[in-house]
Amino acid sequence: MSKKSRNHNVLSVVGVLVLVLGFLFKPSDTIRSFKIKSDLKNQLPRFAEAPEYRNGAECPATTSSSVCDRFRVHIAMTLDVEYLRGSMAAVSSVLTHASCPENVFLHFIVAESDSEKLSPLTQLVRSTFPSLHFKVYLFKDDLVKNLISSSIRSALENPLNYARNYLADILDVCIDRVIYLDSDLLVVDDIQKLWNIELTKSRIIGAPEYCHANFTKYFTDGFWADPVLSRVFSGRNPCYFNTGVMVMELKRFRQGNYRRRIEGWMELQKQKRIYELGSLPPFLLVFGGDVEAIDHRWNQHGLGGDNVKGSCRSLHPGPVSLLHWSGKGKPWTRLDSGNPCPLDHLWAPYDLHLSTHNHQLLQNKPISTSSS
Repeated sequence: MSKKSRNHNVLSVVGVLVLVLGFLFKPSDTIRSFKIKSDLKNQLPRFAEAPEYRNGAECPATTSSSVCDRFRVHIAMTLDVEYLRGSMAAVSSVLTHASCPENVFLHFIVAESDSEKLSPLTQLVRSTFPSLHFKVYLFKDDLVKNLISSSIRSALENPLNYARNYLADILDVCIDRVIYLDSDLLVVDDIQKLWNIELTKSRIIGAPEYCHANFTKYFTDGFWADPVLSRVFSGRNPCYFNTGVMVMELKRFRQGNYRRRIEGWMELQKQKRIYELGSLPPFLLVFGGDVEAIDHRWNQHGLGGDNVKGSCRSLHPGPVSLLHWSGKGKPWTRLDSGNPCPLDHLWAPYDLHLSTHNHQLLQNKPISTSSS
């Protein structure tokens, strides 16, 4: 697939809104189906096989299949059965819009409690994306099991949500940088653009910041009333950022022992409740006010509504490079229920899940919502 042909299909944000109003997609490339082994079909969903994506002539050639190749674009995602459908759609979107898809390397993190599914999940990814370079890792739940406190939504208590804290330890030491992505999103722009963003002043994290949000609400009144605890933000101007999309400098993360700093706040939370959400507040405590601010187009978040009702939401003003269904409502759940939100229809064309509900949608071509 050449860069020229991909660019031909790139639509503006206006095109997205037109689509929401009901315009149909064009027919897509042929997508072949496959069946996983009979002893696994009752454990894992079935997915269509995506087309093979190839680099254009302008792409730098990797010298080997090694994970350490300097031209790799490293992306880390968790992989579990509950969000498997979302993960597959996310990967599909990345490859569809990547200028050099063969240079993309996916790092999938599987919970150790699901270790019996490691081989089936690996087989499933390989069968679904035959041209994808990837590696699957086991995450030891025990690392965080005793550090997790109750949250406002039980799904936020999943140990796998905390795997991002340990990427510097989990991934190969030769990997100095990684893009962390949640499983409930779509990338509708060239991932290379996000990868190339420089983190200045030796910053560890790059992410879209939202300084208009009420930062105080992410911590309890008791936290702000404690002069010792609240002093952590002294000299900083912290803003909210969503940890579902981050560029992470792993070499700096290792050198600064940031894993231990995050764990320290989680240990304090067990002793004295200082926040209500799950894995987000420790990141805010450690990195808030020292984040490389990335353009908001790279995380149009909140499309899943809040953490309680999960009601429908619309796009934020401005261009879009990444759509993120953070919050309670997930597009695959709402589509299957027959009561989707308008923006859920943008997610559907990337859904490779083989089901009666979306069989016809697989014949539609994914589009881009980015603008040049």
